[in-house]
Amino acid sequence: MATRDIYDTGFDEDVQCNTTTGCPECSGRVQTTAIETVCEDCGLVIDDQQIDHGPEWRSFADDETNRERTGAPLTPARHDRGLSTTIGRKRDGRGQTLSGAKQRQLGRLRREQTWARWQSTADQNLAHGLGEVRRIASALDLGTSIRDQACTLFRSAQNEDLLRGRSIEAIAAASVYGACRCNGLSRTLEEIETVARCERSGLTTAYNTLNAELGLPTQPVNPEAFIPQLASDLDLPDRIHRRARKFAAVAAEAGISNGCHPAGVAAACLYTAARECEWSVTQTRVAEATDISTVTLRTHHEAITDALVPETGTT
Repeated sequence: MATRDIYDTGFDEDVQCNTTTGCPECSGRVQTTAIETVCEDCGLVIDDQQIDHGPEWRSFADDETNRERTGAPLTPARHDRGLSTTIGRKRDGRGQTLSGAKQRQLGRLRREQTWARWQSTADQNLAHGLGEVRRIASALDLGTSIRDQACTLFRSAQNEDLLRGRSIEAIAAASVYGACRCNGLSRTLEEIETVARCERSGLTTAYNTLNAELGLPTQPVNPEAFIPQLASDLDLPDRIHRRARKFAAVAAEAGISNGCHPAGVAAACLYTAARECEWSVTQTRVAEATDISTVTLRTHHEAITDALVPETGTT
């Protein structure tokens, strides 16, 4: 009696005939596909739902850092979310040197891939702006989360058509500064300006535009956050650092820092603590390290000194 196949197989099913072992019922020929193992004579389904030996998509570790993936994760720091292809040059995946014909073929593929990478001028502007954001974030030693937030902010600015008539470099620097402000980080415009490729006026205008058009949830920066960096720049000891942090708390309670530049208040707290500890430091040096005027430094110093009078009388 002739037998016929009753199971249709697709082009992506791996069909194998198992000749070593037969059917446990009729000892007939067994056919194995990617889905199940079936006897061709009696139709008995011997095995189904076979084990997938591919990479696991879940992690049972507490830190969830050992997940195995088939590719890099999506990232907002790239204009294509990190899905672009990188074509090699002289060696293959095993480290072996490619032939001259293969290298020329890869060169042509790289050229065509570069042409097809940009679908429009907007994609080119986005790639250039995100690259500038990554460069500034790296120069300022910012974390990955801040960098990704800045990239998302730049992408939102482009979607709202805020790049028209403005410098891409200025919008990128303003996105980094806006991400820092939204997370309460102690980064000043002067620090951003030193690594940005735009003028101070362009950076300020771009940030004001982002803040007004996108409604950034900026947080007020505490002057205490600027004290460690300023103390390190002025090479002040730890006792002055600790005393300056107490003065910053007093200034916040007295309302001295309201409406004032937080870095200027932090500089005044450090100068007041240095004067109290009899540490030799001039107003000019502190003002230059903070990029403020000596008049501003003296004004905040006098306000902090007046606020410390009740505290000094009780101790």
